[in-house]
Amino acid sequence: MKPYSLLIVDDEERFANMLAMRLNLRGCDCEVCYNGQDAIDIIKEKIFDLVLLDLRLPDIYGTDVLASIKEINAKIPVIIVTAHGTEKDRQLCIQLGAYAFMHKPLNIEELTPIFKKLRELSE
Repeated sequence: MKPYSLLIVDDEERFANMLAMRLNLRGCDCEVCYNGQDAIDIIKEKIFDLVLLDLRLPDIYGTDVLASIKEINAKIPVIIVTAHGTEKDRQLCIQLGAYAFMHKPLNIEELTPIFKKLRELSE
């Protein structure tokens, strides 16, 4: 089975790198970027099984990045990960096509069943 490919988008570099390291240990293939424009540019060039997207980025708000990702490839599942998100943010993200909305600190064990479900849906 091929590794699960993820793009992690978060301006908190330590968090993003640590998350990538932990997911790589679980057999994922992670790429990391730290702002919204880089995420959009990467999505234009590569296909990922999943994007983990921070809501509050320094250059572009996460909902705008989410909308751009969905314009580029509507099939890429995006999970919003935030420490500051409100119910209004959650509703907007789901309306824009986010697969899930999760709060930091992120429990990696909660991602495992999501990976499994998304893999089953794509087969």
